[in-house]
Amino acid sequence: MDFKTLTIFVILATSTLAQSPPDKRQQIETHIQKAREFLKSNRTDAAAGEFKAVVALDPNDADARNNLGVLLFFRGAYAEAVPQLRAAVKLQPTFVRTRALLGMAEKRIGEIDRAEADLRESLPRLQEEKLKVETGMELVELYYGGGDLAKAAGIVRVLRQLKPADPNILYAAYRIYSAQTDEVMLSLAISAPGSARMHQFMAHELARQGNSEGAIAHYREALRIDPRLPGGHFELGEMLNAAGDSESAQKEYEAALAANPYDEKSECRLGEFAMRASDLQAAARRFSRALQLQPNDIDASVGLAKVWIAMDQPGKAQPLLEHAVTVEPFDAVIRYQLAMVYRRLGRTDDSRRELAEFQKLKDMKEKLRQAYRSMHLQPKPDRPDPAEAK
Repeated sequence: MDFKTLTIFVILATSTLAQSPPDKRQQIETHIQKAREFLKSNRTDAAAGEFKAVVALDPNDADARNNLGVLLFFRGAYAEAVPQLRAAVKLQPTFVRTRALLGMAEKRIGEIDRAEADLRESLPRLQEEKLKVETGMELVELYYGGGDLAKAAGIVRVLRQLKPADPNILYAAYRIYSAQTDEVMLSLAISAPGSARMHQFMAHELARQGNSEGAIAHYREALRIDPRLPGGHFELGEMLNAAGDSESAQKEYEAALAANPYDEKSECRLGEFAMRASDLQAAARRFSRALQLQPNDIDASVGLAKVWIAMDQPGKAQPLLEHAVTVEPFDAVIRYQLAMVYRRLGRTDDSRRELAEFQKLKDMKEKLRQAYRSMHLQPKPDRPDPAEAK
């Protein structure tokens, strides 16, 4: 925290001044006036001395306790700051920001239980975004350090809603989610090492690392153990499809639907196979049923829109793609398809706007691919880039 942050904690008025005897009141007023002047010139040590004098004259002055504790905190004197901040909160429970700062100070001197309670209680009541994020991150560190990954993940979820692009929050989320994955994998390996779910888990991890052959082998073993393994046939179909084995992939999607008739993702994939075979009627039936099962399924919306485009009915494709953009605004392919539909409908300005968004998102996707390559990971497959397919 910097000096600018400090100023939001300092309270220059005093609530108990009028209740003090005249001579003491005059002394308190003098010390407060001096503290104001020192703060204006950024002489925080001198200001702390004045507030300390006020506390000596009136130990029940919550504002003076608060100000002294704040200045001690920013000086790094956490052990001295804690009793002042704690007294301020006890005297004035509405000092939510002070309680958050108290939790941070307690954390730094090792009073972990008290720190957790003060940070947790103050977090939902804080209004300033910067302070709320700092308080949340302090709480995340406490939970993560204590091995309570579920609570840490819960706080990170709140912080990501507050600042979705903050790199510190995103990094904390990565650490927590990775640790949760490792924890679950270890538990699964201990409790059910030869189970279908263990092989499915290993297939997921191998797929992330770009080891398609290994992933396919583990999916096959998982399905050998449990032929009706939820998600197993579809996930194997995805791997086979990405590997270019269309015939085997189609069989897996059909098996997935046989095991679960409500699997809209498999309906979408079979609709795509029908499109490749130029069977537009069959494709329309597949995508339409997928949309009935899940109206917000992007693959189904885009797939059915492509059918209407192929049938030279861009007007029917337009609402499907516009809906898809509202559900997934960062999908470059949807933007491109919508731009082409707008062009065919004579909406030139709208087409240009969507093409600009397409190019922006395409550039972002390429940067993401480079990041994945540098980590030797395999990004999640997405719809083919129409610009690259030309």
